[in-house]
Amino acid sequence: MLIGLVLLVMGANLLIAGGSFYYVAAGAGLLISGILVFRGDQQGALLYSGFFILTVAWSLYEVQLDPWALMPRLGFFAVLGLWFLLPRTRRGLAQQPVQPLLQLRTAQISAALIAVFVIALFVANQGHDVGSAQGLASGTATSPSGDWTDYGASKAGTRFAPHEQINTENVAQLQRAWTHRTKIPGTFKGTPIQVGNGLYLCTGQNIIISLDPDTGAEQWRFDPQISTPPFGFWDTCRGVTYYKAPALTTGDICPERIFTATTDARLLAVDSQTGERCSDFGDNGEISLLPGMGDVKPGFYFVTSPPTIANNTLVLGGWVADNQEVEEPSGVVRGFDPSTGALKWAWDMGREDRSGLPPAGESYTRGTPNVWSLTSADEALGLVYVPTGNATPDYYGGHRSEAMEKYASSVVALEADTGRVRWHYQTTHHDIWDYDVPSQPTLVDIPMQGGLRKAVIVPTKRAEIFLLDRETGEPLTEITEVPTPQTDVPDEYTTPTQPFSTGMPSFARAPLSGVDMWGITPFDQLACRITFAKLRYEGPMTPPSLQGTLYYPGIAGGMNWGSVAVDEVNQLMVVNALHMPFVVRLIPRDEVSEDTTYGLGGRQTGTPYAVYSMPFLSPLFAPCLRPPYGEMAVVDLTTQQTLWRRPLGTAAEQGPLGIKTGLPLPMGMFYQAGSAVTGGGLIFNGGVLDSTMRAIDILTGEELWTDKLPASAQATPMSYVSPATGHQYVLITVPDGIGAPLARENAARKALDKNAEGGYVIAYRIAD
Repeated sequence: MLIGLVLLVMGANLLIAGGSFYYVAAGAGLLISGILVFRGDQQGALLYSGFFILTVAWSLYEVQLDPWALMPRLGFFAVLGLWFLLPRTRRGLAQQPVQPLLQLRTAQISAALIAVFVIALFVANQGHDVGSAQGLASGTATSPSGDWTDYGASKAGTRFAPHEQINTENVAQLQRAWTHRTKIPGTFKGTPIQVGNGLYLCTGQNIIISLDPDTGAEQWRFDPQISTPPFGFWDTCRGVTYYKAPALTTGDICPERIFTATTDARLLAVDSQTGERCSDFGDNGEISLLPGMGDVKPGFYFVTSPPTIANNTLVLGGWVADNQEVEEPSGVVRGFDPSTGALKWAWDMGREDRSGLPPAGESYTRGTPNVWSLTSADEALGLVYVPTGNATPDYYGGHRSEAMEKYASSVVALEADTGRVRWHYQTTHHDIWDYDVPSQPTLVDIPMQGGLRKAVIVPTKRAEIFLLDRETGEPLTEITEVPTPQTDVPDEYTTPTQPFSTGMPSFARAPLSGVDMWGITPFDQLACRITFAKLRYEGPMTPPSLQGTLYYPGIAGGMNWGSVAVDEVNQLMVVNALHMPFVVRLIPRDEVSEDTTYGLGGRQTGTPYAVYSMPFLSPLFAPCLRPPYGEMAVVDLTTQQTLWRRPLGTAAEQGPLGIKTGLPLPMGMFYQAGSAVTGGGLIFNGGVLDSTMRAIDILTGEELWTDKLPASAQATPMSYVSPATGHQYVLITVPDGIGAPLARENAARKALDKNAEGGYVIAYRIAD
């Protein structure tokens, strides 16, 4: 009776909001069934049977044989219905002795139908479609030596190691070769690089460590003693940069250098062999990144991604705080001399005529889009490719200038020698969705259109992938300007259309509906449907609103800073895609108080609106969108067709209210980083939120090998061959026990513990 009453009231609320009639009917049926059962009338049991049969039919109509989507619709009611099958319940309702259940013809038929249903579920959800790759062996490796010298393996950012020693035939024999503990707790997002006999990586707090590639023994470490807190986003370092100086430019001082850019806005250079500061770089091995930036409040500007060396120029952008205020620090991109630290040029989007420091009393143009993610370079073309975010703050743009709009949410090709713009392409116009281009642009040479085209792949948070000519910025596949929903917010505007990469596969789902809402139980699933019906949502690019807007893809992607990986020899692109909607609501300034909750949003001071932004979750903190939440796919770049696409990851470390279920059920879980691919036909990934390192066949998507990790990795794997032993290794970095999102507070506490063992560097190889 209580269940029926709750469903009736909530169902009426949903119906008024324009949703499904089912819940009203179900609530009424359960309420009547409950009353009859309470009175001892066995018609109540028959009514419940009819209700359950109709619920099965309705569920199959809505979601077919999707087991995760069926769970909140059928699971609770199936368990509740078992009560009617208990002998005591049957005797009580019949008021007389009853036959054993399985002797009844109806029970036998029902059992057979249930068995058929379970078998159908199993069969329908086994495997995934696999196409035939057309570009096999049609390409060449960018770095035939195979050294992983840059964050993304090479300056092209393909995350490809050409080595074949570990391959699909022997990967099942892969074992841990060594494990190193960093002694630095907290976040650990760094992917190492390998040059000769050194592995170089950074941990949180921008500490650089050099390890022996064969043993993991520490060769040296450098602590820059940063001044920012040792937790949260201030603890982010994604990687370091290697530089070998041309002859006669540095003498005997640091001929080979490792750079890190820090979260307290410094750029440091140390000797790759000793870890000692390079005394001829800036002031005893460091320069400040604050000159020309003007007033910078604590935490409003720093660097989280490694710089790129291109044509003897060290290029870097910077991270700027989200959603806080207008006139935040500039998104300027700068080029420095890697030998001396001298500024060579600055690309200031608001003053493109000026390439040096601003005059005294002035600063680089404030509030312009920043380049917080990873950059790539084509030294033959003399170009650096930088992905930009949107102007600050994120969700309101009525105040933005032409300089703020022109290069926002774009990929920009800068001349490495001068910082001048060669070309740019904008992936989102007047971005008020926080749809930064978060991914490192990936450079590939693709046979298409009658010849070999120099291409740049641009993955986006929108789950769109743009394929452009990297010499000119010309689209190599079709891009369509599609009409999109328009804003109803006073003093704001939206453009009539937005670009969609229709010539490449999209990794967003079809526009969402109430059918796609999910939850652990029918009650929180219904709550999600009610909320969905009340939010503004008109498909992709629905703008922020005062009533609240559903963003899908959410602000984490689609694709994020993990980018894509490319098998350069076989022209196969590996894509990791997220599915996590967000709720975004603008809050009029006169409604903002000290008690206002922003979630992941912020005050947006200087605009008419603050903003609330959070993942779209049920009252039990389960996602309101049905699984999968994380997918992996492979695209044949020669045909631009998806070879295969499948969910990746299990629900073992997730559950309602943050409680782990421990159930290794395939679900498709969230990603925290990207993938690496090798010449042995393997994809490696350890960043799915189920604390598992995986090797996957790139041609089929079959999972060939796994290893349980101490936590979910926050970094992309890498692979190298030791110059000393000739062994191929696959390596992953893992944080100190913070695989689950709700453990962040504990991670912050542990970051202050100087005695902690810290994160893990785990290396695998085939046993002798």
